Amino acid sequence: MRRNLQDDVRLRPIDLARGHGLSTQAVRNYEEAGILPEAARTVHGYRTYTPRHAQALSAFLALLPGHGHATATAIMQAVNRDAPEDALRLIDESHAQLLDDRRTLQAVEAALRDLAPVPAGRGDTFVGPLSRRLGIRPATLRKWERAGLVQPRRDRQTGYRVFSAADVRDALLVHQLRRGGYLLEQIAPLMAQVRSAGGVAPLESMLGDWHARLSARSRAMLAGAAALDAYLGCRAAAPEPHRAAGERPRAAVATA
Repeated sequence: MRRNLQDDVRLRPIDLARGHGLSTQAVRNYEEAGILPEAARTVHGYRTYTPRHAQALSAFLALLPGHGHATATAIMQAVNRDAPEDALRLIDESHAQLLDDRRTLQAVEAALRDLAPVPAGRGDTFVGPLSRRLGIRPATLRKWERAGLVQPRRDRQTGYRVFSAADVRDALLVHQLRRGGYLLEQIAPLMAQVRSAGGVAPLESMLGDWHARLSARSRAMLAGAAALDAYLGCRAAAPEPHRAAGERPRAAVATA
């Protein structure tokens, strides 16, 4: 098997850290977490890295913006344990989530386009049926009410919350915005504006920002894929790095 000559190059932890704007402790932590391949050790127990480790670190840092820390970590762990199919599945799941987020945004935009005066007294419902429709707990609807996101009236005889068609519309909109990652305190003033303005104008800037964030995440995924593909190619070209004379596997020496 052809040896990757780059694996003969030895890098100290500080070399790897400086090359990526990190601390040496961060590099050690990434190795311990399985984000980097296991480092070789000198006879004195000091870690030595290679350009392969630098490429792994570059791949991880490129994956972070598009996939988040947990998924990026799981992807690198899978690659380093020689389970590329697991890594690719995780990437596919991230892309599926991104597509679902785009569909959520489209649904929010559609819901906003449909905002219109609703005749009073039609389409009334209660907490239970509405929570089942949204797939949330009744307590969540009550939390939204306390935050001013929905404003159901109370039945005079029973005291039960009664959601009119307009209230249901507001609850659907809040649900979509929550799925889009917005906090209750961010949604509350927007819902107040929507109710008072009766149109989509108050949310136009938010929707523009949402589009921009999804596009940035999509581009970040492309960059992460390119960096990971380069690392996979490096591993395929030389699965077993060459160890310099005097170096031993990590398991054979005390941690340093």
